[in-house]
Amino acid sequence: MTTTTTDMFDIVVVGGGINGAGIAADAAGRGLKVLLADASDLGGATSSASSKLIHGGLRYLEQYEFRLVREALGEREVLLKAAPHIVWPLEFVLPHVPGMRPRPVLRAGLFLYDHLSQRRSLGGSRALDLTASSAGRPLNQDLHHGFTYWDCWVDDARLVIANAIAARERGATVLPRTAVTGLAVAGDAWRVTLGSGADKRVVPARVVVNAAGPWVDQVAGLVEGSASNGSLPAIRLVKGSHIVVPRIPGADTAYIFQNTDGRVVFALPYEGAFTLIGTTDRPYDGDPRAVSSDASDDAYLLDVANRYFSIPLAAGDIIWRFSGVRPLDDDGSANPSKVSRDYRLQLDTGAGPPLLHVIGGKITTYRRLAEAALDLLKPHLGMGPAWTGHAPLPGGEIGAQPYDQWFEDLVRRRRGIARDDLHRLARRYGSRIDQLLGDARSVSDLGADLGGGLRAREVAYLKVNEWASTASDVVWRRTKAALHVPAADRQRLESAVAAMLDNTPTS
Repeated sequence: MTTTTTDMFDIVVVGGGINGAGIAADAAGRGLKVLLADASDLGGATSSASSKLIHGGLRYLEQYEFRLVREALGEREVLLKAAPHIVWPLEFVLPHVPGMRPRPVLRAGLFLYDHLSQRRSLGGSRALDLTASSAGRPLNQDLHHGFTYWDCWVDDARLVIANAIAARERGATVLPRTAVTGLAVAGDAWRVTLGSGADKRVVPARVVVNAAGPWVDQVAGLVEGSASNGSLPAIRLVKGSHIVVPRIPGADTAYIFQNTDGRVVFALPYEGAFTLIGTTDRPYDGDPRAVSSDASDDAYLLDVANRYFSIPLAAGDIIWRFSGVRPLDDDGSANPSKVSRDYRLQLDTGAGPPLLHVIGGKITTYRRLAEAALDLLKPHLGMGPAWTGHAPLPGGEIGAQPYDQWFEDLVRRRRGIARDDLHRLARRYGSRIDQLLGDARSVSDLGADLGGGLRAREVAYLKVNEWASTASDVVWRRTKAALHVPAADRQRLESAVAAMLDNTPTS
């Protein structure tokens, strides 16, 4: 049976990745009535399969994308302040390889990187003698020179959740695992169909924002009576794959490696005990939900790593692998690596109410994308001023003090809980950690240890407060607990978490 809701939403956002969650949060904070819907988990696709970086994109300078790099560099500072628990500085080492980009070219590029946007929290670049620096110890002995510079790490999946919580706390309705199955014009409003079968319902909206990522063209095609409210958005799907191996000895900083095909590959310290290596850039034309790494992806990344690291890696060293599909604005480039990572906003108003398509973008610039989207919609919706550039995200409310000082205060307040346990939880929840810990005086007060440091109370917290409804939501996205147990034990962990989710009330 189809039910129809008469309460009008100002905006229905389709897609709960970083762009959709960011737009929903920004719009709700401007006083708009917002609904955010995603067919799967929040951040369940592209937005949780990134290289986990908040960065300007050093290599984009070669493509003369100065505006994109400048904007992204500025956003590093904003996000460091807004979410210091999930965004933090990360030093990168860029070895020079004779026969590739000359040292003067690298130096010039880093000079631009240092000066395109004002730096307040991060250091600048400098030349590095790899034979004398500890950063050179994990590398092959034929690498003598390099450079070091700064960018930022981010827990991408948790950044999505933080924005969704921000949207909810400002009045938005957030509906993960709720597919938008129809879009129809009724007078000066949209009729948005959610779900199917007995669960189908229709809600009215003044504006629809299509932030469906790899499915943006499919959502555009849902509009009744035509292929779209305007021209279909042109996107290009590119697969990016990553591998995770045990921490390479001595690789305690991040590395950026030049490859012979002109691309770069990152090797990043990950989750304390691991090294994350990625990414690939390959055309993709399948189902985005079915994307996965294959042996050729593994071989590509291992080959690059083995040309730089002194300890060889093999396929048997891979502990985990993940892939995502980047929905890029199709500019006709023959090389997937050359396709712009900038975003494009396509506003269609020809059939009546506005329909805004969000195309492309980087996780780093999601907040600026959201502001630009709402600027386009201002003529159609009355709204308050922009606000996200100076407001903390949920979990980032630690005041003016540095994160490290805030954490030391937490350790003093929670003396009965081991420092390592507090560190792990604080990096996930920031200032919201007290909501999770409640009256706990020791880690045993958090319930049974399910594996990988995950305890029963945390699972319940994630279901009640963060929309977690499946084991994967918990152990691979909102936490990385599954990575910290042997592969043979992961199924047991997932089964235990699934059973606990089934037995936890939603409120």
